[in-house]
Amino acid sequence: MASGILIIIIVFLPLLTLQGLEGKLFTPVAITIVFALASSLILSLTVIPVLASFLLTKVSHREPLLVRLLERAYIPILQWCLRHGYSIAVIALLLLLAAGFGYFKLGKSFMPTMDEGSLIVQLEKLPSISLEESIAIDTRVQKALLDKIPEIERIVARTGSDEIGLDPMGLNETDTFLVLKPRGEWRMPDKAGLIDAIREVLDRFSGFSYAFTQPIQMRVSEMLTGVRGDLAIKIFGNDVDAMNRTAQAIVKVVSHIPGAEDVYTPKNEGVQYLQVDIDSLAIGRVGISIEEIENVLRTYIEGREVGTIYRGCQAHGADYPG
Repeated sequence: MASGILIIIIVFLPLLTLQGLEGKLFTPVAITIVFALASSLILSLTVIPVLASFLLTKVSHREPLLVRLLERAYIPILQWCLRHGYSIAVIALLLLLAAGFGYFKLGKSFMPTMDEGSLIVQLEKLPSISLEESIAIDTRVQKALLDKIPEIERIVARTGSDEIGLDPMGLNETDTFLVLKPRGEWRMPDKAGLIDAIREVLDRFSGFSYAFTQPIQMRVSEMLTGVRGDLAIKIFGNDVDAMNRTAQAIVKVVSHIPGAEDVYTPKNEGVQYLQVDIDSLAIGRVGISIEEIENVLRTYIEGREVGTIYRGCQAHGADYPG
């Protein structure tokens, strides 16, 4: 019993070496199973025999029928293994070495990419682009996709950040959600062919970079690494120009690696700033504070919430229009 439980525990130990999303999902499960089996082993050797001595007073010592049937096949095999112990040890050692070699070759990731049924095309333009021009580019791209790719049923896009601010994005960034038709209406056999067809349409445009992902996959990648790609290379430093040059050089190198596709880097150049210097003496003479001017400027840039209006509220059977 002890050897059997230890073997099961050893089987779950490789899960503790997983990394990334697989590690976050399966490591707690493996730890829980290992602790549960270890606790059961300790209880079975300490508490269970004591309880059995009180609860099981009159039991039959005859082997059950199933055990007797299994022994008819097990005992001859056991006797043969005992007569050929050296050969069995050599075979077990060779199998162990083969398993160890295969373990280091398989890697630490085994979760397949889930097909969520939808696609996201992420478009990134120059940071200095205006909202109107960003929407105009998105509209042209979406119209071309709907015209050239009949597998796309409809498109929902979002440019910039939402009102809550949980997903900080610039006006130059757009998440284009592609809602696809049923797989039976596709011209190509799989999603890889569909992505290639979409890529051909996007390559006809210029002025932006693009990448493909899926809704849930995008959120999980952002949660784990802060980026939306499968593999991210982060550069840290104080010189923005030097980091941009390094990033472009890395993109050129990574783009030629077999298996790399849709390699791009966020654009950090071309951002335009308007710096406002407030004359404290001048505004003081007219009775205006710096905070009031900052509130006005903030209203021009991002708006201001002045209140909430409820319409069509119903309470106790009566309607209260807002």
